[in-house]
Amino acid sequence: MRFSHRFFAVVTTFLASAAVLPSAMAAQAYIIVDSKTGYVLEAQEARKKTQIGSLTKIATASVVLDWAEQKSGDLNQVVTIPQEAFAGTMENNIGFQPGDNITLRDLLYAALVQSDNIAAYTLAHHVGSQLGSLLPGDVSSKLTPANAFVAQMNALAKQLKMERTRFVNPHGIDKNVRPMPYSTAEDMARLTRYAMNKASFRFYVSQKSRQISFDRGGQRLSYVLRNTNELLGTNGIDGVKTGRTSRAGDCLVLSANREPEVVKQGEMITVFPRHLIVVLLGSTNRFGEGAGFVQRGWQLYDQWAASGRVADPKKML
Repeated sequence: MRFSHRFFAVVTTFLASAAVLPSAMAAQAYIIVDSKTGYVLEAQEARKKTQIGSLTKIATASVVLDWAEQKSGDLNQVVTIPQEAFAGTMENNIGFQPGDNITLRDLLYAALVQSDNIAAYTLAHHVGSQLGSLLPGDVSSKLTPANAFVAQMNALAKQLKMERTRFVNPHGIDKNVRPMPYSTAEDMARLTRYAMNKASFRFYVSQKSRQISFDRGGQRLSYVLRNTNELLGTNGIDGVKTGRTSRAGDCLVLSANREPEVVKQGEMITVFPRHLIVVLLGSTNRFGEGAGFVQRGWQLYDQWAASGRVADPKKML
């Protein structure tokens, strides 16, 4: 039996396309977005409310970095880890103790690189105490520092049109928590676009490992953080964050870059940044699926670019 070159070309294209299609049904929800424009390249159940676990810490870090920029907050400032930071945190891999002294910067590394809950709460406690002092007296007196911080997280969500999101704490723990926190793949893509516009945030989430230090009763202790994002540094992936709880399942937000595309039209030269954001929620194989979605994303991006990058307003974040 003889086959034409065209037949083989079609089959090859089909197989290449199929190879980059992850088992889409495995994740409860996902979205693939062109970060530059906010154009949604592909999505499934992207507006479904669900728990997101430690993806919450993207909002936590964003509020801290906003505070540092807008209120001249010093990230090298040393703060004390409070007793309240240990309530319901489930694990303590770094080995923090109440009364340990550590910089806000190292707390950010701990929260974003190794997803530490105690670090996230301590950030909220300190920055929340600063934010609370800016509120009217009758309001601030009713809020703990952490609650004042969470109020700012929700204010940021509202600002970013994350209309199907509710934060209730700075770390994303959802066990024995009322009311229940929730978000969507679409809303987390909005938040990630915002966070990745900050050079400092991009740097934190790009670190595969980082040594932090803290003081305990005059003794200097060190710990080497390991990034929980196993895909970091592969296929242009430069962030962002993992999340996991029994309710949320395995969650993952990825940022991926390619070299900008330079297009010449006569005398005119246009440079197109190429940057994807992928969010998947409720996965059973987040790193396998995540890698597949990034590959799928670039295929969709190339098709979109080849057709002129026409951005349907209905498909914009």
